[in-house]
Amino acid sequence: MSKAFTKESDRDDEDDGADGAPSIPKGVKNYITPAGFQRLQDELKHLLRVERPKVVEVVSWAAGNGDRSENGDYIYGKKRLREIDRRIRFLNKRLEAAEVVDPQRQTTRDRVFFGATVIYARDDGEERTITIVGIDETDTDAGRVSWISPIARALLKAQEGDVVELRTPAGVESIEVVEIRYPD
Repeated sequence: MSKAFTKESDRDDEDDGADGAPSIPKGVKNYITPAGFQRLQDELKHLLRVERPKVVEVVSWAAGNGDRSENGDYIYGKKRLREIDRRIRFLNKRLEAAEVVDPQRQTTRDRVFFGATVIYARDDGEERTITIVGIDETDTDAGRVSWISPIARALLKAQEGDVVELRTPAGVESIEVVEIRYPD
């Protein structure tokens, strides 16, 4: 059958999520904090136990109303069901590949590792605070950056007082590690 007549994407087996979540690079583990792992599990349970059953009920009700080609509830419901199923597949893959790392158990607290909160100073003296978390936990507004991001990679294994080079599209910038904290 021609690809023009298929509804499902050929990318179903890829790692990108319904929300545009980044894919995990090949050969890289999916590190995640216990809290992030729990959030993914909670979302999966909610989709399976609440969202999907509601949509299935609406779709079956709409299907019983006759002509499906002009039935908005049926058409929208089927589309929403595909979105939910895609997200469920994505979450299952991410949870299976997840390697939970608890930052509270970090023994080497004088260096930057996964789960560290780092205060660093830029060349202009401005200080910023970031926490290094898993790919599925990033929130730039809250200062939570992925451990594979350029800033996190530049800071990994650094100690307080170290000056590291951060490669940005604008060029290389030197940043100094001011403070490293881990949750207690």
